[in-house]
Amino acid sequence: MKKITLLVLVIFAGLINSIQAQYVVDFKHTADVYYNAKDYYSAAQYYNKALGTFKVKPEQILPYAVANAAPPSGKFKDYQQVVARLAESYRLYHDFGNAETWYSQVVGFNNPQFIQAKYWYGVCLRANGKYDEALKQFNDFKASYTGADELSTRVPLEIANCEFALSEAGKQPRFTIVKLAGNVNEGGANYAPVVVDARTLMFTSSRAETPVTPTGQPEKKKEKKGTPYVNDLYTASGSGSDFGNSQKLNVPAAKGYDQGVSSISPDGNSMYMTRWSVKNGVKQADIYLSTKQNGTWSEPQKMGSNINMEGYNSMQPYITADGKYLLFASNRPGGMGKYDIWYCVMNGNAPGNARNMGTTINTKDEEQAPFYDAEKNVLVFSTDGRVGLGGLDFFQSEGDFGTWSNPVNMGKPLNSPKDDIYYSAIDNTHPFAEGFISSDRESVCCLEVFSIKRIRKMASGLIVDCDTRQPLAGATITLLDTVRQKTLKKITLDATGRYSFEVDPQRYYKIVAEKENYFTKSLYFKSDELTRVDSLDNPTLCLKHYEVEKPIVLNNIYYDFGKATLRPESKIVLDTVVDMLNDNPKLMIEMSAHTDSVGSDKFNMKLSQSRAQSCVDYLISKGISSQRLIAKGYGKSRPVAPNSLPNHKDNPEGRQQNRRTEFKVLRKQMPVLTNDTNENQSSQ
Repeated sequence: MKKITLLVLVIFAGLINSIQAQYVVDFKHTADVYYNAKDYYSAAQYYNKALGTFKVKPEQILPYAVANAAPPSGKFKDYQQVVARLAESYRLYHDFGNAETWYSQVVGFNNPQFIQAKYWYGVCLRANGKYDEALKQFNDFKASYTGADELSTRVPLEIANCEFALSEAGKQPRFTIVKLAGNVNEGGANYAPVVVDARTLMFTSSRAETPVTPTGQPEKKKEKKGTPYVNDLYTASGSGSDFGNSQKLNVPAAKGYDQGVSSISPDGNSMYMTRWSVKNGVKQADIYLSTKQNGTWSEPQKMGSNINMEGYNSMQPYITADGKYLLFASNRPGGMGKYDIWYCVMNGNAPGNARNMGTTINTKDEEQAPFYDAEKNVLVFSTDGRVGLGGLDFFQSEGDFGTWSNPVNMGKPLNSPKDDIYYSAIDNTHPFAEGFISSDRESVCCLEVFSIKRIRKMASGLIVDCDTRQPLAGATITLLDTVRQKTLKKITLDATGRYSFEVDPQRYYKIVAEKENYFTKSLYFKSDELTRVDSLDNPTLCLKHYEVEKPIVLNNIYYDFGKATLRPESKIVLDTVVDMLNDNPKLMIEMSAHTDSVGSDKFNMKLSQSRAQSCVDYLISKGISSQRLIAKGYGKSRPVAPNSLPNHKDNPEGRQQNRRTEFKVLRKQMPVLTNDTNENQSSQ
């Protein structure tokens, strides 16, 4: 009996060992099943388990070239396959930290089968902010890779991304950014924030819901099929970066579908949203419309073919603050590549035909999540098809749906080495002062919601009258961006004569001060100092008063004795006239020269005319149009002081005052030349 029992135990033990051995062998097979099903998280877990079944010596993991040895054979090839699949799984799951670790080993294999690993290793390094190391991998990949595919096409952009990121490293940030506190960023992905009102934030979340009983206690979990992580719309209350009391929005959901990424109409009664499903790894997304009825959102209805096209995706709707345009992302035909930004002109809730934003905005890669400020005519969107910090970056472009400026990267910290998407403003009247974004910069896998706030920098100064040195009330001061050649703001000074503008750090600006019957003056500055302080006090500007046809003496204009040759110190004074004329492009002036009484009338008239012409010639040499200048010599006909004393003796001081150069304003407005005037001038 004992023998039988022992035999049974031996057989049973053998069976268990066989099962365990078979189970161990199945780790890789199970991982492959998950990998092929695009469940990369589960695949990574099982590839990790499979690695424990290999007995690999440390020296086998090192690059073979180090020891000039041949690659190990046999099961080590299977080990390489598992490591490569593990690296891929982590990357496709967006766990770039772990992916970087395993790709470094794959690159070390020097196996031609994994020739693309160097590129993906670079991507992981870049996503982890290691731009120097990533740049080396991308350059090595570009030098050695001979394939003609998407990677060979994209690697120059990745190289440019790393170079751009390194050049941006020392720049002053324009925003502060803080991950939302409270319970917004709880469980799963949390993204696409929308400001409902001053205290309410709507967002999309894939968190698993925990049902509660009528007493407020969590219900016992029930076994159910499918994933509990379903995307839906939620709201939270709070302010700044602290939002809590998250709860699901009362909009009906559809079984088998995720929904979210929404936009609310200006009157608050229409909500455009995305619904999608994923079957066999393929996503199908469409835009739906829900309306508010008695405080409750209606069952969302799929919008028509102007928005949704059969067999293609439409998603991420955004309705402008004036309700005139509905923007969205779609991979429909007629685009530049993958997802493009499209828009429709709205007639109430009825959209017109979808129109592509064009090649200025869209690239052959991804463009997603549009936001449009209808007051300032600025489009913000995310793309990975332009030079940035890596992944999806925020770009902005100015335009009116007819023309668009070249998109500009919005820089750190709005952008990061990973994905940055879904820009939303708290206040549409100041869209770039404060708002929210989504980013996976602090997450292994998923998007989270961050609050952003523009760093306020002030540039100020004082405008006075050049003669009285008193504040010049009533003068208008204009702030311009000299790079974009755009007027940013114009103000009228009060009795203090002081101006103050909010500006961005490390930008080039021009301030123009103007007042009636005063010479306009400009001041150029780069706000470098704003990197160290919050405000910049510009030098005091004085404006010079003038009257039409009233001469203004230019002191310190000197000529060679008896000649019209300008001395070097005279040119310094005339340069101030050049600046004045550049700041006042509509003025015409007369440059005049005067002599004392020594010499004949004819000699002095000729000398003064030559001297006036020398001044005009110098101004022309500095780029001033000859049509704005007249040279006039008055000889000794207009003295301003006696040339001799009452006793008829010489008056050197008086003669010195009479030997002068002046200018006067002839017109405030340049004349418009017609064909008739041109013909008359040519005939004369």
